[in-house]
Amino acid sequence: MALAGQPNCGKSTLFNALTGVHQHIANYPGVTVDKKSGHYRDGDLAVELVDLPGTYSLTSFSLEERVARAFLNDERPDVIVNVIDATTLRRGLYLTFQLLEMGFPVVVALTMTDVAHSRGLTLDLDILATRLNAPVIPVVGHKGTGREDLRAAIRAVAERTEPVTPASLNYGDMEDEVAALQARIADLPAVTDKVSARWMAVRLLEADSEAERILRRMVSNAHGLLDQAHQAAEAFEARKGRSVGDHIAACRDDLAGDIVATGTSRADTGRMPLTERIDRVLLNRWLAPAFLVLTVWIIYELSIVQGYELTKVTWPLLAGFRSLAGDVLPAAGFLHDPMVRSLGLWMVDSANALLNYVPIFLILFALIAILEDSGYMARIAFILDRILHRFGLHGQSTLPYILAGVFAGGCAVPGVMATKGIPDQRARMATILTVPFMNCLAKVPLYTLLITIYFPDTKGLILFYLSTITVIFALLIAKLLSVSVLRHMETAPFVMELPHYHLPTVTGVLRRSVDRTWLYIKKVGTVVVAIATIVYVLLQFPGLSPERQAAYHTRAEAAITDFRTALEGNPLAAAVPDQDSLTQLVNLYTDYRSDRMMVGSREAAEALDTRITENHPDLAPFVVRSRDPNAREAQKALRTLATERKELRREMKDERIVNSVLGQFGRALEPVTQYANFDWKINVALFSSFAARESSVATLGVLFDQPEGENQTLEERMGSQQKAAGYTALTAVALMLFFALYPPCLATTIMIRVQTQSYAWMAFSIVFPTTLALTMASLTYSIGAALGLTGLEMMTAIYLSALGLLLLVGFFRAPFGRTLPRPAYATGTEGRAE
Repeated sequence: MALAGQPNCGKSTLFNALTGVHQHIANYPGVTVDKKSGHYRDGDLAVELVDLPGTYSLTSFSLEERVARAFLNDERPDVIVNVIDATTLRRGLYLTFQLLEMGFPVVVALTMTDVAHSRGLTLDLDILATRLNAPVIPVVGHKGTGREDLRAAIRAVAERTEPVTPASLNYGDMEDEVAALQARIADLPAVTDKVSARWMAVRLLEADSEAERILRRMVSNAHGLLDQAHQAAEAFEARKGRSVGDHIAACRDDLAGDIVATGTSRADTGRMPLTERIDRVLLNRWLAPAFLVLTVWIIYELSIVQGYELTKVTWPLLAGFRSLAGDVLPAAGFLHDPMVRSLGLWMVDSANALLNYVPIFLILFALIAILEDSGYMARIAFILDRILHRFGLHGQSTLPYILAGVFAGGCAVPGVMATKGIPDQRARMATILTVPFMNCLAKVPLYTLLITIYFPDTKGLILFYLSTITVIFALLIAKLLSVSVLRHMETAPFVMELPHYHLPTVTGVLRRSVDRTWLYIKKVGTVVVAIATIVYVLLQFPGLSPERQAAYHTRAEAAITDFRTALEGNPLAAAVPDQDSLTQLVNLYTDYRSDRMMVGSREAAEALDTRITENHPDLAPFVVRSRDPNAREAQKALRTLATERKELRREMKDERIVNSVLGQFGRALEPVTQYANFDWKINVALFSSFAARESSVATLGVLFDQPEGENQTLEERMGSQQKAAGYTALTAVALMLFFALYPPCLATTIMIRVQTQSYAWMAFSIVFPTTLALTMASLTYSIGAALGLTGLEMMTAIYLSALGLLLLVGFFRAPFGRTLPRPAYATGTEGRAE
């Protein structure tokens, strides 16, 4: 069974009410559109429910339309629950007619019936059911009203054995052409076994490329049918002076209007709807921008600033998991670890660096879900349309920006995909090329890492700067592209409809937050770990030369000799007679030091000492504190040996990485990146992030390696090592700005190629942002260092300069004080921004 409906019709709420906790979220094959499925039982009937993407129609223009239509044609669900907002019944019926035309058994679920009644709208359900030849059930999803009635109707339709002729509309002046084509298709079992003959006839007359492709796949020689459809369409357009698509849309709208006129009645309540009263405040020409900025600030303050405090709880758990992994993997050698251990801990460190931010994402996704469910997210698009059109963009550019992460937590891939719905080519191309500048989910870990290290006292302000300056950059660059390489492309007006305000449900918000966070965790477990493995190999090859290895081994032997000399005459020396036992002792000491740092009480420390004594009675005197002179002498010698071993391993690792393929590549870039104060480690991290943005932090997490015997966070490791090397908050600002303007990741780059059908534009999307980002980062550090500015002062100066340029460019020719267009509410009209 499938759940279909237009956006903002209450479909997701009804899906949650029907399935409860029995849900699963994934992606449709080959695309990033969410596929939500769930199940419930109705007596002995097991029902699997798929929530289709919200779509206004079943054409093949947008990604959501193609996904929904492909699912219906390929899976052929037994029942379609068509969700319609009762307050926008006329618009909702447009999709209903197409579902009926496809021949599916349909149950209509009317949502928002309580809102409709409060506005004086009376629904005659019997007339509506008769006209549509389908059950019509009123529901209020968030209250659970009508849920059982809907389940009963679904069961009745699913168990119906006698065939029911679905309702269909008459296409008037074009009905003869439709009927003739339908009759020919009806004689082709290969087609009618898969799709409705009438639906196929209508789609062929509209020259739907996807329908033509389906027909060619099912019929060996489809030229006759296609020629008949094309000729009939051309003859109709020549005869009537209007396109087939316009005529079909008009017929559907006329029928919808007639059904609404006969099946509903409206009484004048004399009261202004609540939604309109709220919008008089939130969409006020002066208050709207202020409320929008305040909303962005609150989201970042609650999610990232306050959410980071929760990582103090999660990090000990992740550190404990790393210790557990270290215990399970083969033991470390004195200088060289087994490959399995080295690679295993490398991947654990890569994943831990990102999993530590899970609390932040849980809060962030919950806040975004609240905005979506309440209806304010659509208002954001409405507000921003005032600005977007001044920079060569379109009102519908807002959705791609939101999907890509205007706030954060989005992804550029669905953002680029969503540009399909933008009607004019110039705005669409400008949007495609600037969507990657948004704060996608994968950028947040690096921002959080650098802000925590260098801006601990001004987190909220820096996050506000980052969250809004990316939008400023995107608008300025869109304007630059629109007046240069895109100037010859056409534009089109913006049309949109605003949903009603709703009170988000706790269940819905929590489920959305958990689902999206789980997708992030799965990405960490697949893409990031895979990239970490590749980076690991590139950092190990070609390794140390035989001469350098021999030099390190000589130093190690000298340290071991000193250790044994210090233990001469000590009875504890018998516990470490050979190299293997000595290696075991040093590893035990290292693990013990790490565990001691994790304990939080004297009782826990004593328990740790007891465990060491019981499990390693011969070696415990070297490790556990004791007043015995022999033990204290042995512990001093072991401490010296462990320190020397730790230093040797660190030097070997640093030399191996510096001489590796990636290390040499990073150093080769330093003459170019030195003006931004980027060292080779940062260069390597940025290069690895081209494959996936999350890899930047994962790579830094292993380049700034975990000191043996310690369980420090990446912030602690990177902060101490970078500050010791002379890096300041000014470097962090340059790096964050570079990352904000950095070229799109590999997946986004491929999607740009798909959407533009051009390798030239794909190359442009890499070269242009790289040049821009490096120039911006270099100027930021160089100017800031020359003027002696702090990181915060430089970031403030850049932000104010960019904001001033935005105002100058955006409002130089256009007058101030343009009022927001008044939105439409459930009246059959649309808000329009000219």
